[in-house]
This record gives sequence, C-alpha cells and structure tokens, in this order.
Amino acid sequence: MVFFQNLINALQWGSFYALIALGYSMVYSILMLFNFAHGDIFMVGAYIGFGVSTALVSLAAMGAFALPGWLILVLTIIISMFLTSFVGMIVERVGYRPLRDAPRASAAITGLMIGIILETGNLALLGAERVKFPSLIETTTYDLGGVFVTNKKIMIVLVSITLSFALHQFIRRTRWGMAMRAMAFDFAVVPLMGVPLNRMAALTFALGSALAAAAGILFGVAYPVLDPYMGILIGWKAFVAAILGGRGSVVGATLAGFLLGFIEMFVPMIFPSTLRDFIAYTIVLLILVFRPHGFFGEAYSARLRL
Repeated sequence: MVFFQNLINALQWGSFYALIALGYSMVYSILMLFNFAHGDIFMVGAYIGFGVSTALVSLAAMGAFALPGWLILVLTIIISMFLTSFVGMIVERVGYRPLRDAPRASAAITGLMIGIILETGNLALLGAERVKFPSLIETTTYDLGGVFVTNKKIMIVLVSITLSFALHQFIRRTRWGMAMRAMAFDFAVVPLMGVPLNRMAALTFALGSALAAAAGILFGVAYPVLDPYMGILIGWKAFVAAILGGRGSVVGATLAGFLLGFIEMFVPMIFPSTLRDFIAYTIVLLILVFRPHGFFGEAYSARLRL
C-alpha cells in the first residue's frame, strides 16, 4: 500500500514539474534560450492566482454573486493564466528580445536577473510574510483499499494532463503551432518565409507563462502557503525535466516531469531522505549519458544556432 500511496503523491508532484517544464522546453526549442526566470514566473502566477481568488471570494461573500467554490477555482485558473501570459510577454520583450543575437550566456544571465527582479518586486509589494492560498474546494478523501486519494490530487493530475494534451494539439493542429514547429527545426529560414519572429516569440513566452501560472495555482491548492522564493527550487527541477524530455517535445517534457516526480518520491523508500536529490539527479545524469538528446530530442536539434 505504501507503494501505491507514493505513486499518487508522485503523480501530484510530477504534475507541477510537467507544466513548468513545458515552458522551458518551448522557449528552448524555438529561441534556443534558457529562460531561467521561468521558475519565478511560476511564483508570480501563484500570487496572481492568490489575488484573483481572494477577490472573487470577497465579492461572493459580499453578495455580488453566488458561485460554488469549484467554479471560482476554474475562473481563477483561467484569469490567472491570461494575466500571467502578459508577464511572460513583457519578460520576452524587455529582457530577451534585445539579446536575441547576443551570446547565449548573456541571455542566461539576463534570465537569472529577471528572476531576482520578480522576487524582489514581490517582496517590495507584499512583504516577506507568507500568504495562504484560499481554500476554494473542500477536501474529500477516498479510501481505495488502504490507499488514500483526495479529490484535490485527482483534480491536479487531470488538469495537468489536460493542459499538456491541449498544448500538444495546439502545436500539432493549428497554423501557429505549425509555425512554432518550423522555427524549432530551422530558426534562420522560417522568418524569410513570412513568419513573424517577434510575434512567435511573444506567443511562446505567453503559452509557457500561462502553463506556469496553472501550475502555481494547483500548487497553491495542494500546499496553500506561498512565498516569494517558492519558484527557485521547483523551477530548476522542472528545467532538468525539460532537458530530459528532449528539445521541443511536449510529450517528452510531460513524461520527464512525471518521471522526476516518481524518482523523488520513491528514492526515500530505499535510501535516506537526505540523499533524495543526490540519487534522483544521478539517475537523471545516467539517463542523459545514454540518451544525451533526451527522450524525444533529435541529434539535429543540438547542432542548431550554437
């Protein structure tokens, strides 16, 4: 039973990693940039979700409208994804676009500085005190033969898989998605065919930031305490998942995110918990030794624009 209980917990943690890893993977695929501020955009999305949900709950309490908690949560996710997408576009426009032709190291350092700016801005606006995400839905626990599963965990996994599938369909079946795949294959030639580079870059950052916001809200639902530095560690781990999944692969980033969640949950079952990260990333390193381009990456992509 312990195995299945950890499996449920791993699915929940993998959901966070998968959604954040998708943003890393898309930006790296299309623009060959490591957006190291993405973990902090996850944090910003969580705080935007906190503000939106608090406002909706307050309006409902004052009698402005009567909405069930689950509908408030749905509205919070949609509105926060929309607002956070603009944060991503601003980051791209101000921080990365001027450095598009600069060495990759310059853009990487810029990403780190943008992350620090987002963290400091949060501290300046809201202070260092942690905030509690509103409880929008009551927790219901199901006993499945000794394995305890809550409705929140089921919801988090389903939303994560649904959003990943929706992004996959968008990239595969829409004109914008076709342009993104073409730019990932040959960044230099596609703009000559009439594809607007700046618009595609903004769209890429917007989609990645919206998914990070969804992850932030789901994280707030599962672990209600938010703080300005919550995105640092989880962001770096999601970055590892993006590399492990392969450049530009939605399926790869999603599977790698869940795999990382599994490894982190199951390693303490055998080894001391203090060795969890060491052993988890040793396993990831070994996978990359034998599969250096990730699960679904291609050797050709590694030679582009370097």
